[in-house]
Amino acid sequence: MDSPLPLHVCHVNNLSVIINRLHALLHCIAIGFLIYYRASYLLQETRAIPIILWLLVFASELLLSFIWLLGRAYLWRPVSRTVFPERLPEDDKLPAIDVFICTADPEKEPAIGVMNTVLSAMALDYPVDKLHVYLSDDGGSPITLHGMREACRFAKWWLPFCRRYGIKTICPQAYFSEADSDDYFGDSEFMVEKKKIKEKYEMFEEHVTKAVEDGDYGNSQNHSTIIEQIIQDTSGESETIRQADLVEMPLLIYVSREKRPDHLHHFKAGALNVLLRVSGVISNSPYILGLDCDMYCNDPTSARQAMCFHLDPKISSSLAFVQFPQKFHNINKYDIYDGRFRSAYCVQWQGMDGLKGPVLSGTGYYIKRESLYADFTHTGFILHCKGWTSTYLTPFRPQFLGTSTTNLNDLLIQGTRWGSGLTDVGLSRFCPLLYGPSRMSLLQSMCYGELSFFPLLYCLPLWCLATLPQLCLLNGISLYPEVSSPSFIVFSFIFISAICKHLQEVISTGGSIYTWRNEQRIWMIKSVTAHFYGSMDTILKLLGLRKASFLPTNKVLDKEQVKRYEIGQFDFQTSSMFLVPMVSLMILNMAALLFGFIRIIAVGNWDKLFAQVLLSLYILIINFAIVEGMIVRKDKGRISTSAILLSSVFSVILLFFGSIILM
Repeated sequence: MDSPLPLHVCHVNNLSVIINRLHALLHCIAIGFLIYYRASYLLQETRAIPIILWLLVFASELLLSFIWLLGRAYLWRPVSRTVFPERLPEDDKLPAIDVFICTADPEKEPAIGVMNTVLSAMALDYPVDKLHVYLSDDGGSPITLHGMREACRFAKWWLPFCRRYGIKTICPQAYFSEADSDDYFGDSEFMVEKKKIKEKYEMFEEHVTKAVEDGDYGNSQNHSTIIEQIIQDTSGESETIRQADLVEMPLLIYVSREKRPDHLHHFKAGALNVLLRVSGVISNSPYILGLDCDMYCNDPTSARQAMCFHLDPKISSSLAFVQFPQKFHNINKYDIYDGRFRSAYCVQWQGMDGLKGPVLSGTGYYIKRESLYADFTHTGFILHCKGWTSTYLTPFRPQFLGTSTTNLNDLLIQGTRWGSGLTDVGLSRFCPLLYGPSRMSLLQSMCYGELSFFPLLYCLPLWCLATLPQLCLLNGISLYPEVSSPSFIVFSFIFISAICKHLQEVISTGGSIYTWRNEQRIWMIKSVTAHFYGSMDTILKLLGLRKASFLPTNKVLDKEQVKRYEIGQFDFQTSSMFLVPMVSLMILNMAALLFGFIRIIAVGNWDKLFAQVLLSLYILIINFAIVEGMIVRKDKGRISTSAILLSSVFSVILLFFGSIILM
């Protein structure tokens, strides 16, 4: 008897595997020579450079080499997958799914956007009686509850329309904003129906907007529990509604857990735990779809695609979750803030999928209920430690679309929050490099180790390498080998090798040199700001000097900031806490480059200082947008004069302490 056709297949890119492993070998050899060069200097009897300075630079290079080595695990065996939903069993044999959507702040997460996410989840192509949608409102806002009731009222029209015509863009806001949304139907009946549904949607938007304007936001930190099943309300309807449409609607539940100022509520993880308990009593579906409130369903088939893994008898017993990538509808061609997260979703997650599966990314995942544990990276790590596996699927059509940050302030706030959360895991008793190796493969532990420690292990070396070589250049001290020395080839190879490998990854995943430059710049900016503050936040919490906090990313758009983003221009309207480090380092590197050139012309020792001049020049070229914001631009998005003055003072302080170290 023939075996049944597979529900999915896995593809290994053998060419990428060969390139990745060969590069790793050559780069490791070069790093070995670098370590020998730095260590041998410590054994010399006479030293021209202060030992503390040499040790700091050596330590920075070691940390960067270590975090680079951990990252090679992502590239060991990257895979991609293809699914065959048409081979799934009949609808009556499919398992039930609970959808969890979380919102926390009605001011920063507009109600109309949240309700569009709810409506898109309700419109998934899945048996209606096996689909249950839960919204957790951690703000306890009457506006959100009112929005749920209005969404349910509009769903009576939206869901039948989507089913009748096979609509693919099942988020109404996105559907009606598309110029050619499904107009290929062409017939008059469809166009009449579409016009009527659009009028209903505009009425729905008007009702929700009016509630927002009335402004009853509630008290997000002090409110009682509310659990309400949102049911269809036909009162006041003058038009005939088909009986079938009335009943064919997923279960819709609003949940607002109790919150008190004097009780720790664990933020989103706590909200998800409450949803888990509530849904366990009401529907208790074996699978759960987790969504952020701004991450709407963009393809009605995502549930069926996920079931191609969960229902595969070869892997289903150990499979915890299927992760889809986070993609965003508001990213333009410039993507100056690296909103696509190309490195994570096009390289790292595919690499982890080739081991035992990617991490739980916080949204866009279908998880088995029995496997659930708190939230996000920590959850995925614990699941993999317990023997569970996961898979990663990146279909051509994005399954979920969200709203990306389109200004520097939100980017760095988000990066600080993420950096703190990741470092929390790295410095906890669940440290992947200590807790993981005995419970999972070494390569998988390395992936989690890189993910947990990269904020900390990048911020410290980058601060050193953006200041110490420059301070030495100002004082005519050489930290790197002369150009004529064979050791200079080692440093040059490592620098060029890292840049070329990054560029190869960018090009092979559909990016360009412009993408590469953006990613290099954002990596530097985040490392000296968001990653630094996030890491320090974790350390202060461990020392008991700071309480845990959570700040949702702002989803409300500023028209001027959006306009600057659309033309690829940085918006520097952010806190001095973020601006001062960036601007100070630019001032220091400009000074080092200028006086370095003067020293080379006057003294003629270009071969000794060439590497440091090149380093400062590279930093300034990559981060020219910051220099432009300081000197050239006069618009509202420029770097403020007060921030430049503060940065100048900070630069003087750096020079002062640097001169002490160099004495």
